[in-house]
Amino acid sequence: MKKICNPILRGYHPDPSIIRVGEDYYVATSTFEWWPGVRLHHSRDLIRWELIEYPLNRVSQLDLRGVGPSQGIWAPCLTYDKGTFYLVYTVVKAFYCNMYDTENYLVKAKDIHGPWSEPVALNNFGFDPSLFHDEDGRKYMVSMVTDHRVPKKYVGRLVLQEFDASEERMTGPVRDIYRADGIFLEGPHIFKRNGWYYLFSADTGTGEGHGQTIQRSRDVWGPYEMYRPYDGKRQPGEAYSILTSRHHEELPLQKAGHCDLVETQDGEWYAVHLCGRASEDRNPEDAERFAGARRYMLGQETAIQRMRWMEDGWLVLAEGGNTPRETADAPRCAERRFEGEALAGEERDSGETLTRDEFEGEGEYPCGSVHRGSCIPVKGSKELSGSG
Repeated sequence: MKKICNPILRGYHPDPSIIRVGEDYYVATSTFEWWPGVRLHHSRDLIRWELIEYPLNRVSQLDLRGVGPSQGIWAPCLTYDKGTFYLVYTVVKAFYCNMYDTENYLVKAKDIHGPWSEPVALNNFGFDPSLFHDEDGRKYMVSMVTDHRVPKKYVGRLVLQEFDASEERMTGPVRDIYRADGIFLEGPHIFKRNGWYYLFSADTGTGEGHGQTIQRSRDVWGPYEMYRPYDGKRQPGEAYSILTSRHHEELPLQKAGHCDLVETQDGEWYAVHLCGRASEDRNPEDAERFAGARRYMLGQETAIQRMRWMEDGWLVLAEGGNTPRETADAPRCAERRFEGEALAGEERDSGETLTRDEFEGEGEYPCGSVHRGSCIPVKGSKELSGSG
């Protein structure tokens, strides 16, 4: 069986959002305060990924002038419905103390390669918006909400509001669907399966305590029930994470969380998530901020895990447990694709010229291949491989 080697997008590809359209898979990731804001990658097997587009390529869509460190684009969400691609995203202009300046926008396109529309302003009371397309044709946007009060009334709060696609504006009441004084949630997505609405959210920030939770309800407006899987390392007050590296400093993939789900054409399920790979270096113990913390030289990267639905309707990692794996079994479409290429005598090399950073030695990589640095495309090439 073919294996997917993690991370699938290496070197600063945070906040992944994934969709499938026919046989094509697309992932959107953010670049925070640096242009282009959002990058789109494409794959047909979940193993090999190609950079294809920068959807926000005009100043009228994205103006990052004056945006400070760790601001800019946060957590873009890519969805598809009835022939149209939707991309919602937050532009964080400032955050200080408990105050956040967060502008949320929507752009659309009939083709993933564009042209992408001018942005539609949605709201500005939180970040990590996600658009959900219900079976009856109605659309909703779920997002987290910042609480500027001191002390905060809620540590975590998620809200839902309907989106009128014909008028391209938010409509109706804004309702809380999650609020808590203990477990912080962000990066929410809503999915529907077998009559259940699933609220899939990142928990506990984006540091080494990061994780992913899942809730469900029979009504899109809630109330939502939290899934509470057993975790022998969980401490009182911590989130009930179905994926996390928390309490597992030895794992190569740290900071696992901020997931999005995709179903293959064969009914298999996968979750993309952000992660980080720590270096051996740590901050000085007397550092003013993050004293003694491990350093992540490549920032947040994108990985993928195989998932499965249990008989009781809850989603878990296919291999059991709740920690991220360095490899995942590839979907059946990957087996067919590789077999077809072999039979047809096709080569994976597209003919475009690539240069690589070559490293000496035969160091083992998670998939058992020799480690080579990230492909650096020259003019005319955008290929990036996650196959090891």
